[in-house]
Amino acid sequence: MELIQDTPGLSAYLAAGDAIDHRHSLVRATASRLAEGAADSYDYARAAFAFVRDEIPHSADSGDPRVTWRASDVLEQGTGICHAKVHALAALLRAEGIPAGLCYQRLAHDDGSGHVVHGLVAVRFRGAWHRQDPRGNKPGVDARFSLDGERLAWVADPESNEMDYPVLYAEPHPAVLRALRAAPDRPYLWKTLPTAL
Repeated sequence: MELIQDTPGLSAYLAAGDAIDHRHSLVRATASRLAEGAADSYDYARAAFAFVRDEIPHSADSGDPRVTWRASDVLEQGTGICHAKVHALAALLRAEGIPAGLCYQRLAHDDGSGHVVHGLVAVRFRGAWHRQDPRGNKPGVDARFSLDGERLAWVADPESNEMDYPVLYAEPHPAVLRALRAAPDRPYLWKTLPTAL
């Protein structure tokens, strides 16, 4: 899938912001620790992806009611939904000078009760953007870091009114960020997350 940058140039995809606060000391320390064992930027990106996917549980899988949205909070509290985990991975990538953007899918709920917007991160390597899903694996979900064909948690099914949004955002989509920031807990967030962009 070809992604369309919402902001021309790559500098916006390296910038720090409220949610992707890669200048925060905890983000910097985590990035430095992950970079120690990396041979190059690709190896670092793969390590950062694995860290966010495997070491920060998806709050729905773990039953954690806390809502995080800022990358540093995700790292500090060790929890988050897909969007929060994407913010953390984007911050870790940008902290090491790797352009990273946010992109989204519209997916059906498992129980068929409607749709929800799912967050992904795209990383720039080899002159192109590559979508990654650090959501966290579980039975039936096997997302992997890949530049050679996508290995996402889910493939959108147009027959179920699912879709991949083609826009690559430098900052979180305002509707997603509003829902995350306003939610006192995850059960409330589940009722207020956008169903489409």
